[in-house]
Amino acid sequence: MMTPAELMKMIVKTLDSKKAQDIKVLKTEELTILADYFVICTATSSTHVKTLSEETDKVLSENGEAPLRTEGYRGGGWVLVDFGSVIVHIFTDEVRKFYGLERLWADAEQVDISALVTQ
Repeated sequence: MMTPAELMKMIVKTLDSKKAQDIKVLKTEELTILADYFVICTATSSTHVKTLSEETDKVLSENGEAPLRTEGYRGGGWVLVDFGSVIVHIFTDEVRKFYGLERLWADAEQVDISALVTQ
């Protein structure tokens, strides 16, 4: 079983490998019982949202970390993949701006993921 930090890093690398944009990681363990980390990213289309969520599910399941649940919203504009200690939010740009999770969770520490992404 992976630690929350190991899980988060694998998720970030997987999203990056499939060209997710503007990946942000918020450390939320001090702020909520929901999860230790929120991983937020932007997809270029509803098809890309689906690709990112399916690839994340596949890669982590192959590593023994299947998601607890996956929920899709607004006709493909937002998918949430819940891995327990890490929750992944995959948005189209418009939907991400509308919900503003980074603003809602402004008290969360933003994790430096520059070593994990190629962008």
